[in-house]
Amino acid sequence: MGMQIGIVGKPNVGKSTFFNATTDAHAEIANYPFTTIDANRGVMYVRKPCPCKGFNVKCTPHNSKCINGTRFVPMEAIDVAGLVPDACKGRGLGNKFLDDLRQADSLIHIVDASGSTDEEGNPCGTGKYDPINDVEFLEKEITYWLNGIIKKSWETVARRCKLEGKKIEKMLEEKLTGLGIREEHIYDSIKKLNLNSENPSKWTDDELLKLSDYVRKVSKPMLIAFNKCDMAPDELLKKADTLKEKGYIVVPTSAEAELALNGAAKKGLIEYEPGSNNFKILKESELTDKQLKGLEFIKTNVLDKFGSTGVQKCIEESVKMLDLIVVYPVEDETHLTDKEGRILPDAYFMPRGSTAKDLAFKVHTDLGERFIRAVDARTHRVVGADNELKDGDVIRIVSDA
Repeated sequence: MGMQIGIVGKPNVGKSTFFNATTDAHAEIANYPFTTIDANRGVMYVRKPCPCKGFNVKCTPHNSKCINGTRFVPMEAIDVAGLVPDACKGRGLGNKFLDDLRQADSLIHIVDASGSTDEEGNPCGTGKYDPINDVEFLEKEITYWLNGIIKKSWETVARRCKLEGKKIEKMLEEKLTGLGIREEHIYDSIKKLNLNSENPSKWTDDELLKLSDYVRKVSKPMLIAFNKCDMAPDELLKKADTLKEKGYIVVPTSAEAELALNGAAKKGLIEYEPGSNNFKILKESELTDKQLKGLEFIKTNVLDKFGSTGVQKCIEESVKMLDLIVVYPVEDETHLTDKEGRILPDAYFMPRGSTAKDLAFKVHTDLGERFIRAVDARTHRVVGADNELKDGDVIRIVSDA
C-alpha cells in the first residue's frame, strides 16, 4: 500500500477509538494509559468520486469499495503507542512510540478537546487541562528525538562533509534513513533557515535544533483531530481557532460517535455513510430507548453542530497534506476491466507528479521494467512513460511481459 498515516497522541485521548472508527481492526479500548502497547495497523478509506459514474458502468471494486458512485480508497493507518513527556529520553513507551512513528508519512494528532486528561493521560475532570499543551509537547518530543539522531557523531559528519566535498543534505539523509525523511526535506529546511551548507561544522546547537524542528514539519505533516468535541466546553473549543491562526489544520472530531454509527450501520439498524452529516434509522423497533437517545445525542451534539463526526474529514485532509492523486489501472481500456473481468477493480494513491511508468511499477515490478506505453481510457490516446498522471485517470499499461 505504501503510504501510511500515523495516529498519534498521549494515552487516553481516544486514539484507539479513532483508529477503530476508521479501520476494520479492533484495537483494545479502555480508559487507562498504555492500553496500546504494540502499534496496531489497519486500513482506513478515503472518499473519491468513482469513474464508474462518468463511464456509466457498474464497477466491481477489488482493492477498494464503491458506495453510490463514491470510491473508498485504502490507506494504511498505524495506531502508535501513547506518548508521555520525555519520551525522547526513553520514558514510558517513548522508544516504542518513536520507532512506530518512523514509517508514517503524515500524522493525525488526537487531542482531547474536552481537557479531561492531564499531560500523562490520566483523567482529571472536564476542562481542567489546556489541549494546546499537548500539541506543543508532541512536536517537541519528535523534534528532540530527531535532534538526538542528527547530533550523534555530528562533528565527524560535518568534518567529512568539508574534507570530502560531500553535500550535507545527502549525508543527513543517510543518517536519517528509515525515518521517511528525504533529501529534499533536508534541502528545503537548510534553505528556509538560511544555514551555510558549505560549512556545517559552524552550525550551532540552536541551529541544529531549528533544523530538526523544520525537518519534522516538512517530513511528517500533522493534522489536529480535536477529539471529544461533543464534551468540550466552549472556551476549549475556541482553542481550535488559536491553533488555526498558527497554521494548523484542526478538525473537531468525535471518534466515539463515528464508532457508534458504524456499529449501528453494520448491524443494519441505520443507514450511514462515513463522513455524512446525517443517518437514517431503518429498524426503530429493534433499538432500545438507550440506543435511540444515544443516536439523538449524536445527531444534535455532533452532526448538527459540527457537520460530521470529523473522523472521515481527518483522513481526507491528511491525504491532501500529502498531495496524493488516485489512479485506476485497467488491462482493457475499452471495457475498463482487469484479466478477471472486474470493472475498474483497483484504485491506487500516487504522489502528484507521478508518471505512467511510476504507475506500472506500483502495480508490479515486472510491468514497470517491461513498460512499453500506456493508454488513457477516457481519450484512448497513447500516453508516454514520462506523462504526468492526473487525479482520477483510468490507465491501461502495455508491456512486453
